[in-house]
Amino acid sequence: MSTMTTSASKATDPTPANKNKSRPRTPAEWVLMVLATLGALLIVFPMLLLLLNAFKSPADYANSSPLDFPEALDFTGLQTFWETQNFPRALWNSIFISTMVAVLAVILSVLNSFAIGIGRVKGRTWIVLAFLMANLIPQEMLFDPLFRLYDDLGLLSNPWSVIITFTVIQAAFGTYLLSSLLGTFPKEILEAAAVDGASRAKILRSVIVPIIRPTLSVLMVFFFIWTWNEFLLPLAFLNTSDSLTVPLLLEQLNGERQTDTTTLIAGTLISIIPTIIFFLIFQRTLTRGITAGAVK
Repeated sequence: MSTMTTSASKATDPTPANKNKSRPRTPAEWVLMVLATLGALLIVFPMLLLLLNAFKSPADYANSSPLDFPEALDFTGLQTFWETQNFPRALWNSIFISTMVAVLAVILSVLNSFAIGIGRVKGRTWIVLAFLMANLIPQEMLFDPLFRLYDDLGLLSNPWSVIITFTVIQAAFGTYLLSSLLGTFPKEILEAAAVDGASRAKILRSVIVPIIRPTLSVLMVFFFIWTWNEFLLPLAFLNTSDSLTVPLLLEQLNGERQTDTTTLIAGTLISIIPTIIFFLIFQRTLTRGITAGAVK
C-alpha cells in the first residue's frame, strides 16, 4: 500500500526537469525581441561606419563604399586632426562646462523643488507650469538677447556664459520633474524629522536628498550629456579658438568649399570616446536611478 502511495505521489509531483523547463515565448515577445534587436542595430550602425572609415586613406575613402573595409589601416586622419586642431583644449572646455552645468543645475533644481514641492508655496501649480513652459522655448529665441547681455557683461568667449545659460535651462526641467516628485513626499518622514529638532536645511540635506539620490544621479548624467552635445548657443557665445567645445571644433573641419572627410570622421571618432567612457563609468548609476523607487 505504501509502495502504491509513493508511486502515485511521484507521478503527480513535478520533476526537476519540468520545473527548470522554460516556457515557450509568445508571438508578442518574439516581436518585441526582433524590434529591440533592430533598434540596437540602428544605434550601433553609425559607430560601425565611423570605425570602418576613420582608418581609411583619402584615396581609399574616395574609391570605396562607406561600408567597405579599408584596404590598409591608415592613421593620417587621426594624426591630422590631432596635430592641426587644439583637441585637448576643446576637450577640457567641454568637460568643464558640462560638469559645472550638471552639478549646478541639479543643486538649483533641488532647492527650487524643495520650496515648491515641500514648502507648498502659493500658486504652486502655476509655478510648476511656468517651469514646464520654459522648457518649450526655442533656443533661437534666446540667441539675440543673451548675446547682447553677455556682450555688455564681457562674458563672450567665456565658458561661464554657456554655464550660466544651460544651468538655467537644465534646472527648469529638473525643477519641473523634482517638484512633482517631492509633492508626493511622505509627510510622516518630514514630521518625524521636525519633531527630532531638525531644521529645514538639515531635513533637505539629511532626509530628502539621500532618498531621492537615484533620481538626482540620473538627472546629473542627462544634464552632462545634453550640455556636451549643445551646439547653437555655444556657437554664438564662444568665438575664440581657446574657448571652443568639441562640437564646435568638429564644425571647423567643414570647409566652405571643400571638407577633409577622413579627418572629420577621425575627429568624430576621437570626440565620442570621452562620452562612451563617461557612460561606462556611470552606467550602473544610471540603471539604478531608473529602476530604483524615488521614495523608499
